[in-house]
Amino acid sequence: MKVQAVLSIILILVPSLSGFHGTFLLASPNLITADEEQIVIGRLGEDIILPCSFESEPEVVIHWKNQDSYVHSYYKGSDHLEAQDHRYTNRTSLFHGEMHKGNASLSLRRLSLMDEGIYLCYVGTTSRTFINKVVLKVGAFITPMMKYEKRNTESFLICCVSSYPHPHISWKMENTTISESNKGEIETLDPLHVDSMINITGSNLSYECGIENSLLNQTWIGRWTLKDDLHKKQSEDFSLSCELTNSIFLLDQDFIVTWSKVERETSSILAYFLSSSQNTIINEPRVSWNKERINQSDFFLTLKDLRVSDSGEYLCNISSSKYTLLTTQTLHVVEQRQSRTTWIIILSFVILAICIFYMLKRYKHSRRGRYLMENMENMNSVPRCTGRGYQG
Repeated sequence: MKVQAVLSIILILVPSLSGFHGTFLLASPNLITADEEQIVIGRLGEDIILPCSFESEPEVVIHWKNQDSYVHSYYKGSDHLEAQDHRYTNRTSLFHGEMHKGNASLSLRRLSLMDEGIYLCYVGTTSRTFINKVVLKVGAFITPMMKYEKRNTESFLICCVSSYPHPHISWKMENTTISESNKGEIETLDPLHVDSMINITGSNLSYECGIENSLLNQTWIGRWTLKDDLHKKQSEDFSLSCELTNSIFLLDQDFIVTWSKVERETSSILAYFLSSSQNTIINEPRVSWNKERINQSDFFLTLKDLRVSDSGEYLCNISSSKYTLLTTQTLHVVEQRQSRTTWIIILSFVILAICIFYMLKRYKHSRRGRYLMENMENMNSVPRCTGRGYQG
């Protein structure tokens, strides 16, 4: 069966050749086929090389073919792309400078999912015919991330990725696997995009999401933790810590740190830090970074001169191509006027009490004064004795 398949390939290739090369193909006495097919795994949008080698001779014919489509042809010392399938236009090339070393490999640029399939490399020389079989598989694993969202009164965690083939997504709560019934996937228009979501409303436990692409042997992990609420007074400063301590989050990778305030359906970015450039970008003038803490992997953020409107949830997001670490903390800002009012009321009561005391005291003194005046008047009305006798 193998020989028949090879012969059928030769019969397909021969009519497309002319002159010396047509005669040459029929005259090649030795047929050499690769013992095993080669499997090559490429990434969507990237370039790949499909390997093919032969024992070099001065005259050579090279044809690359995918099913019934011609991918690339070379003979008479140059490329011939007249019969090339339009899907490969401006995307293929051979290594002309290495053909004398027996290199007939094909460079295929900007891979698409349609490029997947079986490729046959045919090489003919004056004395031999070589046929190699290459199986190309294309995978995608683009921008995995974990998101925290508020929708009305509910809170959700969403793990999302653009992946091919379909990835395996698992969830854990406090290191305990979450059953399928408690999570769900969101359908999107993009066939590669996958969203997996769980409802965490009212929970203060930690969650972990894992995404795996088996073809590319690539994994990603996202984690979410909730810190205790903070209560602050108006006009005070507010400090949040977001520390990178877990061993799986390696600082030798490029990563980005984003601080944002989470609102319903939306969020506003306060500041972010890029590890690749060591740049810190601040969008809120009352926000400041602590450079020394950043160098210690603690992305400490300070929000100065708090306002009542600053109350809400704050999210720290540390992300790289291999992980996402989310930390949420809720801030409650108490209006300072409430405490002033309390002191004013207390002070008013004290002043009122003092006033009443002095009023009562004055009232008492005034009665005593009237009593003395009355007594003095009575004394004046009593007959007085003199040295001369009684006087009326």
